[in-house]
Amino acid sequence: MKFVAFERTQQGTGASRRLRSSGKVPGIVYGAGDPRTIEVDHNALFHALKKEAFHSSVLEMELAGQTQKVLLRDFQMHPWKQQVLHIDFQRVDANTRVRIKVPLHYSGEENSPAVKTDKCLVNHVATDVEVECLATQLPEFIGVDLSALVKGQSLHVSDIVPPAGVRIVRHGKLNPVIVAVTMPKVEEEEVAAAEAGAAPGGAPAAGAAPAPAAAPAAKAAAKAPAAPAKDDKKKK
Repeated sequence: MKFVAFERTQQGTGASRRLRSSGKVPGIVYGAGDPRTIEVDHNALFHALKKEAFHSSVLEMELAGQTQKVLLRDFQMHPWKQQVLHIDFQRVDANTRVRIKVPLHYSGEENSPAVKTDKCLVNHVATDVEVECLATQLPEFIGVDLSALVKGQSLHVSDIVPPAGVRIVRHGKLNPVIVAVTMPKVEEEEVAAAEAGAAPGGAPAAGAAPAPAAAPAAKAAAKAPAAPAKDDKKKK
């Protein structure tokens, strides 16, 4: 991607405030030489920041009639306005080694056994991954094929196959999940209910109240013969 920047001569809080009021964004570009303060058109930058490639690929910045290769390193947004307050770029060349987050593009899950056969849900836990490589080898994204997913399976960072020359950055022994396959909630409830009702020997499920036993006194009363009625009148 290509964008145009202009040299910024005035610095300071007041100058930056006036720059923003005029529809510009103050910024800086550093690395491979002396840092230079720049300004960028706000509307063009705001729309560029919505594009995935602007965050994870080498950009061509036109500054003072020269084109430089840069990477977006940081930007600041207003707390509640849709306004970019400041932006940082890093110059790169063929020998610059960078560490940056790259988006993950998932594909093929609709053809996997987990989805087609078992009607499972595929959760994309991670949307990007940190990589290390030369700036010239930086991929715009890394594709992850999910067509072989099965029920109950999870994919981890170690399962990602990066392009040649690109290393996935793992912090220590951490190997976080990037994709998880789960059963639909309705099916989980049906399975749980079936397991609870299928107790061995016809016994009631755990937690079910047993049928109350008949009282012994009531059984004895039901078997005893009826007593004759007493005459409460005395014969004269």
